[in-house]
Amino acid sequence: MSKKAAILLLLILSVILLSMPYLVPGTGYLSLVAFIPLLFAEQIATETGMKGFCWWHYLCFLFWNIATTFWVCNATVGGGIFAFVANAFQMSLVFGIFRWSRKHLQGVIPYLLLAFAWIAWERWYLTLAQISWPWLVLGNAFARTTGWIQWYEYTGTLGGSLWIWATNLAVFGLLMASRSGRWKAFNGKARFAAVSGTILLFIAPPVVSICITPKPAEGELDVFIAQPNIDVYDKFGGQTQEEQNASLLSMLEKAPADRPVLLVAPETFTGDVIMNDVSVSPTINSFSRFLQTRPLSGLLFGASTWEYVAGRSRPSQTARQLNNGNWVETHNTALLMDSSGNPQTYHKNKLVVGVEMIPYPAFFRPIDDWLGGVMGRCIGDGKAANLVFHLRDTSGAVVRNIPVGCAICYESVYGEFCTDYIRKGAELLSVITNDAWWGDTPGYRQHLSYASLRAIETRRWIARCGNTGISAIIDPAGRIVKRTSWWQKETLEGKVGLSDSRTFFVRHGDFVGRISVLMFLLMLLGAIVHRFTK
Repeated sequence: MSKKAAILLLLILSVILLSMPYLVPGTGYLSLVAFIPLLFAEQIATETGMKGFCWWHYLCFLFWNIATTFWVCNATVGGGIFAFVANAFQMSLVFGIFRWSRKHLQGVIPYLLLAFAWIAWERWYLTLAQISWPWLVLGNAFARTTGWIQWYEYTGTLGGSLWIWATNLAVFGLLMASRSGRWKAFNGKARFAAVSGTILLFIAPPVVSICITPKPAEGELDVFIAQPNIDVYDKFGGQTQEEQNASLLSMLEKAPADRPVLLVAPETFTGDVIMNDVSVSPTINSFSRFLQTRPLSGLLFGASTWEYVAGRSRPSQTARQLNNGNWVETHNTALLMDSSGNPQTYHKNKLVVGVEMIPYPAFFRPIDDWLGGVMGRCIGDGKAANLVFHLRDTSGAVVRNIPVGCAICYESVYGEFCTDYIRKGAELLSVITNDAWWGDTPGYRQHLSYASLRAIETRRWIARCGNTGISAIIDPAGRIVKRTSWWQKETLEGKVGLSDSRTFFVRHGDFVGRISVLMFLLMLLGAIVHRFTK
């Protein structure tokens, strides 16, 4: 077989192994060996002095991105193509740093640098980057193999990324030792240590996971989730907002009225809420009248909201100017209403690039203005904030306040961000989303599975409501207790546990990511120093 044919087959195998965990439930274990073919392809390219291998590994990452997240193009073709190309470029850049370091560092150090560099990049995506697409964080590969990763309550998702790199590098090291003949030079103890250590890397995390049991809930609450199943592509040309409100309320009428219930509706259900005066919203008024008949209930729902600002000066980088000279700011908002009629609000912070927000607005906003304002310009609250459900007795008096963390759509992908809800007292997590833009593709199933990771990391029950599905109730072990169907008008009723305990990950944050950043910088510095002092 020719060198190029061998490399091509190895890269195709890596694409398949990397993609399967995101597409097929229960195949997360494939990620534990998914990088080995790519590393062998790189070894062949290095040994033979192959030119242009950077294009080969870039194509490997590009096809991985396309195979797993092609559904993004259902919502935005341009945005999808940009996500594939840009994300693959960054992955390839990390791999390129590894290849460069092999020229200046010896032994296993470049491979350790590769692992730490990759995880450091994932942490940057999850925390600082404004152009952020952390959908394919390696630790997410186990989102539908949750029985193996109960230890995420200590490490978070990047602990899974570290596990994947550790197993891949361990197996690759054994295979390279056998291929080069170094294995014969090992004595019996060294061979036993190498093999048993590698086996332990594979089996220890799942075994530890079996031994971890979430703490029992300290209370419980009834939830009632309404999945209205509104076609987003027909939302503005089919039913009026008044008809949509009536349809949702007819579903909520089925909820129990004799006890406190948290009612949950999806993200961006309405677009008629003006933050300057919410009382002028027909939707708010309609929901308020409904809740007057159910004083024990609260309604959590999403809305595209507007806020008008008078004055000549631009109030924010992304405000749009109106014809009268004033300004308008937009938000993707979660609202929690009860019989008092005064909604609590929280504006989504982790916004989708292009569709909802302009990244680095000082640079990109003038470009967007020149293009006619094609990008979204939502403004967030700046940090996670809880909404409070007022638990009332049958007389209507408040007997307890329950803080509820509400992750709006894309926010549920960010593990450490969601821990902020818990640190601020959330006893329950909710996710409201609208995944209809992607159609019947793996996208909404992947998004649902990521909520299970948040449940494990925080050990909170999660009430998830999707406009077209899948809505679900998820327990602290990441198990989906109840769920709806896709593309069906359905309701979901159940009980969720309440807790004020905090996991190690909630208390200490993403220590795996922080350590990886430090180790990557130290190793990179060592490579740079060696390069200029050689």
